[in-house]
Amino acid sequence: MSATRPFTVADVMTRKVVAVLPGAEFKEIVTTMERWKVTAVPVVEGEGRVVGVVSEADLLLKEEFHDHRLGLVEQMRHLDATAKAGSRRAEDLMTSPAVTVAPEASLPQAARLMAAHRVKRLPVVDTSGAIQGIVSRADLLKVFLRPDDDLAAEVRHDVIEHLFPLSRREVEVRVDSGVVILSGTVRDSALIPLAARLARAVEGVVDVRCDLTTQGRT
Repeated sequence: MSATRPFTVADVMTRKVVAVLPGAEFKEIVTTMERWKVTAVPVVEGEGRVVGVVSEADLLLKEEFHDHRLGLVEQMRHLDATAKAGSRRAEDLMTSPAVTVAPEASLPQAARLMAAHRVKRLPVVDTSGAIQGIVSRADLLKVFLRPDDDLAAEVRHDVIEHLFPLSRREVEVRVDSGVVILSGTVRDSALIPLAARLARAVEGVVDVRCDLTTQGRT
C-alpha cells in the first residue's frame, strides 16, 4: 500500500561499533564498557564475525560469586554461572551464539527479538555474520522523532490519496507531536476505519484522531 520504503534496522542502527576480541581480559572489557558507556559489547573474530556478546550481567557474576562459596549441589544448579564467574576472557564470559539481527529487518522484528531474548541491544550482521552496527532500544524509538510535517506528508500521500482519490482535497491532515488528526468529508464511509488504521501504521505516528465524515452527514 505504502509507496514509501518502511524503516529498517539499517536506518536507525549505530554504525560505530565498540567490540572486543575473544582473548580480551575481564578488566579490559569492563574498561571498554565504562569508556564508551555501553552495557554490552559484541565479541568478534576474524574479519568482524560476531561470535558472542558480553553483557554487564555476564560480568557481574564474578562479583556475585566472589565471596559466596557454593556447595556441590548449588554449583551443579548454577554450573554455567559459576563457570563464568571463574573466567577472565571474553570467549569464556560471553553469551554464545549471539542474538543478532539483519540490516534489512523491520523495526518491529528487532523489537520482538529484544523482547523475546530480554536484551537491550542487538549486533547487526550481514549474511556472513560480519558486524555492521548495533541497534538498541533507544535506536528503535528514533522514528518517533520524525518531524510532524514529514508524517503529515506521508499520511497524505500513502493513505489519503490512495484511499480517497476523488475526495482527497476535502480531507485535512494535521500532525501535532506525532498525533495525526484527520478531518473533512469523504465519499465512502466504509474506508474511514481503514484510513485510521493505515495512518496509525506509519512509522513515527504516536496516535490517530479520525474526525472524517461522509458527505452529506455529520
